[in-house]
Amino acid sequence: MATTEVYSSTTAPNPKSSCFMVPSEHLDKIRFLIKVLEVLLSLVAFIQEEVVNSCRSCTALYFFEFVSCTAFLFTLLLLILLSTNLHTRVGITCWPVLDFFYTGIIALLFLIASIVFASNNGDTSLEKSAVAFGFMATLAFAADLGLFVKNNGIPFKKGGKPEPVNGAPASVEAPSETEKLNTQTNGAE
Repeated sequence: MATTEVYSSTTAPNPKSSCFMVPSEHLDKIRFLIKVLEVLLSLVAFIQEEVVNSCRSCTALYFFEFVSCTAFLFTLLLLILLSTNLHTRVGITCWPVLDFFYTGIIALLFLIASIVFASNNGDTSLEKSAVAFGFMATLAFAADLGLFVKNNGIPFKKGGKPEPVNGAPASVEAPSETEKLNTQTNGAE
């Protein structure tokens, strides 16, 4: 009986055991909603591009297809990883850098693909609509990147203050254990 009393009074349920953890250390509520919007806009742009029957310049269409499909799939994957506990099971430790570069590259590629497809399409309403969703997706990715920089700064920039480790405040690095062992104690060698 004594052991159950000890364990029952000190054991507490884990509050982080839910499936989705928003806000989390890598994703706040606003950026979560923006990433959901990015996924939806990329999906709609991809679907509309897929429905196009014929193309005047298929290269622009295929590039737009590649970018919109890639943006949809990888943003969905990133959203799932960052809003659940799965990001801890993947061997990646630099999530802010990955999120920053991914979002910036996809924003740039979506902008280029939308411009190219807008300038070289068959002027059908479906193609114009796909281009419009491409530009809206570009704006969503740019807004996400801007919000990331506003809240977190540029993740690889040097000279920032050290981040806390394991919940403890960051401190100046102490001498290593080998330095402590090699120092002379009370003048003895």
